[in-house]
Amino acid sequence: AGSFRKNRGKGTGIMDFTQEERMLMMIYNPGSREELVVELETMKGQLRPGERRLLRLTDTVIGKLRKITDEEFDRIDLYPDVEA
Repeated sequence: AGSFRKNRGKGTGIMDFTQEERMLMMIYNPGSREELVVELETMKGQLRPGERRLLRLTDTVIGKLRKITDEEFDRIDLYPDVEA
């Protein structure tokens, strides 16, 4: 549980993602933290000038993803309501 709560600046890693941020992650998640950052960076390059809110949201998510470990990312349940 030690690395789970490791602070890098402020916040506590995975608990910092809002519902809106989790939704964005769910939509673009290819399976790993690093790949998700790449996908989000690619998506940012396709945004139009009027999509500033989505740009800010994406930048926030990318920043948070860079502050957590792969282990912390793997603990995030992006699909809590989906049953197999």
